[in-house]
Formats: sequence, structure tokens, C-alpha cells
Amino acid sequence: MNIRHVEQSEISQLFALLQAKAEFDGCADSLRATVSTLREAIFSERPLAQALVAEVDGRLVGMATYYPIFSSFIARPGLWLDDLYVDEAYRSRSVGRRLMERLCRIACDNGCARIDWLVAVANARGIDFYRLIGAEVSVEVRHARLGEAAIRKLADRLE
Repeated sequence: MNIRHVEQSEISQLFALLQAKAEFDGCADSLRATVSTLREAIFSERPLAQALVAEVDGRLVGMATYYPIFSSFIARPGLWLDDLYVDEAYRSRSVGRRLMERLCRIACDNGCARIDWLVAVANARGIDFYRLIGAEVSVEVRHARLGEAAIRKLADRLE
């Protein structure tokens, strides 16, 4: 197994893993990214995110997308793990663990104090995995989001 950053020539394969993740999460219809927009986000002059991939026998079987964040409470950088996904046929083979190990190495190399992410309450297997690798899974906080329409509505109030 090889854990490494995705190459530009593999963006279609990364997108296929992202589609599989959206289906696994039960929200395939919310996937708005395309191969082109994903390529731009990761490989532009000022990338918005990065992606690790797990390669087995020349095939991409897992991914972890992430980007830098900052905590004002500790005045230190961190990483936001946006998506972690392992192809069903490769689960329980340490692929997820290896992706997380590499992400932690990147965090250490960049002086990050933490890695944050969301996990669905219904994803019991994922929660168990995250706890097994040492994550604290909070039940006290709620995810909040302003969507594009709400952002525009509030921003327009300034005009």
C-alpha cells in the first residue's frame, strides 16, 4: 500500500472516490463538484485543499481530503479533514489508519496542534474507528452551516 498525495492525472479517480463517499453518506445528490472544479481546487496556483490517496496494486482505494485551519483559542494551526473514504472492499485492511497516520505526519511537520472533522452520528463503524485511533468524538456540539443563499442574503444587508 502506498499513501501519497494525489497526482493531477488521477483527478478522475479521486472524483470517483468522492462520488462513492457521497453515496455512502446518503447524499449523492448534494455532490456539486466536478472533475474540473476538483482539479482547480487542488492543483491551482493557490490550492484550496489537498488530497491523500491510498494506492493498492496500482488502484486508488482510499482518500483523505484536507485543508489548513486555525484555532484562535490556542493560537495554533490545524488541519480540517474534509473527507475520509475507503473503498468497501478495502475496509478493515488498515487503509483508513494509514491515511490518518500520513495526515498526522503532515500535521506534525506543519506545527499543527489538532485535526478536526465531522462524523455522522449514524456512522457507528466510523465513530468506532476514530475512537480506536485516539480521537475524541464530541456529542456536545452541533454542526452549523450557512449555505450559499444564506451567505448572500446576509452579505447583501451591508449594501
